[in-house]
Order: sequence, then C-alpha cells, then structure tokens
Amino acid sequence: MHGPRWAVGASVLVGLLACGVLPASAQASAPEQVCSLADERLDEVSGLAADGDNWYAVNDGGTSIEIFVLGKDCSVRGVIENPTDPYDVEDMALAQDGTLWLGDTGDNRKRRDTVALHAVSPDGSSTLYRLTYPDGAHDAEALLLDRSGTPYIITKNVLGNSVVYRPAGPLTSPGPTPLENVGSLAITTTDTPGGPVGPVGSMLVTGAASNADSTVFAVRTYTDAYLYPAPDGDVLAALRRSPVRVPLPDEQQGEAIAFDPDGSLVSVSEGVGSPVRIVRGAADLAATAGQNTESEEQAASPSAGDPAPASDEDSSGVPVLPGIAIAVGVAAVLVFGVGKLRRR
Repeated sequence: MHGPRWAVGASVLVGLLACGVLPASAQASAPEQVCSLADERLDEVSGLAADGDNWYAVNDGGTSIEIFVLGKDCSVRGVIENPTDPYDVEDMALAQDGTLWLGDTGDNRKRRDTVALHAVSPDGSSTLYRLTYPDGAHDAEALLLDRSGTPYIITKNVLGNSVVYRPAGPLTSPGPTPLENVGSLAITTTDTPGGPVGPVGSMLVTGAASNADSTVFAVRTYTDAYLYPAPDGDVLAALRRSPVRVPLPDEQQGEAIAFDPDGSLVSVSEGVGSPVRIVRGAADLAATAGQNTESEEQAASPSAGDPAPASDEDSSGVPVLPGIAIAVGVAAVLVFGVGKLRRR
C-alpha cells in the first residue's frame, strides 16, 4: 500500500475513532505472556479451548481435522485427528462432557450454502452437523456453547453489528439443521493497538468462549475481549448486559480465546511463534461487575429469546457507532482489504 491510499486510510481511521463511542476498559491485569507457539504446524490458530491440564488449538486451514493438544509450556503433546475435510474452521468450544466442538463457519466470500459444526471426541471420532442460515450466507468466527450444549454462532460484520444464531431445533447429522436469528451484538472501535487492519479490527468479532460453569461468556475482536456476566447461564440474557472490556493489545491477528477452569482468560494470535497470554482473574472480574448491575440491567433488557433491537445503544450494552462512523468504517475496510485475510 503506497502514498495516497495509505493517507486516505489513515484519515478514515482517525475519523472513525473520533466518531465512535468507546466502551470503558476493565480494571483487569495486563495480559501475561506464558509461552510461545513455536511448532511450525501452529501457523493459523483460530480456535482455543482449555480443560485445566491442557490447551487445545485448531488452525483454520487444512484438509482434515487436526486438534493440537498443548501443554502449559506451549509444547505439542499430541494431535486429535479425523479424516473429515472441513471448509474453514474458525472457532472451538469445549463441552462439559469433554467433546470439542469446531465451528466450521468461516465464509469470507459469503458463498456457502451450509456451514457446519464438528463434534470431536478425544479418541478422534467426529460427528458432522450441517447448518443453514435463514437469510443467506454469513461469515462467522465465533462459537459459544451454553450449559445444555446448545451452540450459538456470532457473525463477523465489518460494521461492528454482529448477528447471533442458534439451531431452530435439535441438531441432526449430517443435517442440515436450520438456524434462527436470536439477537444482535454491536461493538464500536477502541484505541487498543493490534490486529491486521488497524482500529477497524476492533469491531470485528473473531472468537468467543465460556468459562467452566457458563457464568461468564467472552466475545473477542482482533484487539479486545468483552466479558458478559451470565449468573443464570443464559447466553442471550448475558449478551444484553453491559460487558467488561479487557484489552488484548498487540496481537498480530488475534482470533483464539478460551477460559482456563480457574477463570483466567487465555488468548493467542495466528502466526508461528505467537505468544500465549493469560489475563488472570478475568471471569471473577466479569462476575463481580454482573452482581453490581444485574438488577438494573435485567429490568431494562428485552425478554430472553427476542432479537436485540437496533437503537443508538444496542441492548447488549455496547454502544453502536453513529451513522457517520459506520460510513468511514466501511471505507476503511475497503482500503485495508479485510477480505484478503481468509485463504478459503
């Protein structure tokens, strides 16, 4: 990128920051680097999970399912393999029974007729569940599981207004099972440095996670994590509450996030050599914030299960960008070429 285009891009981003309303940062400890992913096979980590003994990492490329079992020193202890060829795995969630769910939902060009979930057991056996959106193709990089094991998919939207979907009925294999629109989530720009496209990346949802007892849900962008208290384990009610923002600065292309059972938030970027970083006490921070504001927010929030209404402040509690900021956000995305980030 040279001269005039870069100048236009820079001015657009300055305008975006000036117009956006930035959510407040959490009083969390800074991310602590614990080790680095030196194994050359871990070049595009897009999903992360944790069970206390191990971390589990999955790339977004490849022609078969490969889940890398990592020690707390980032060494590869083993690989859970299955010959199924996924299209574009973008996230991973660990169910309470130990099943690893892969969110095969990446679709940057928005041309897939179906997306998929792969339920992978520790022994490598896998079950495929195809899914269809009710309103056309979407690119999505975030997967959440609630306490009952119901999956929620959150789309990646260049305007920062992501849509939340879940299966409209029981999952069938291979399906497809129709999805239903159950809400929305609006995120503004922040000044946290990092990501491949500057401040615009702070609006793009790239991953999600739940803590061990599903009382806190996390949604991340390239630069920040948003922690939603969920004392009742309800995903939709949680996403309507005001989140705690935890900056994850200086990640080159941060997409993967998970909670350790002790409530620490674990994050990592794509790229060989990327550091694994921990924000200790993150889940407790969000739970405390939820206790302080739960009564007031529940009284003001819509009934569970209804799509979040569009307004100057979305019911998720994260302010929506004003119209002018949305316009310059689109321009910035075009300048920096977010569409080139995905290979498939």
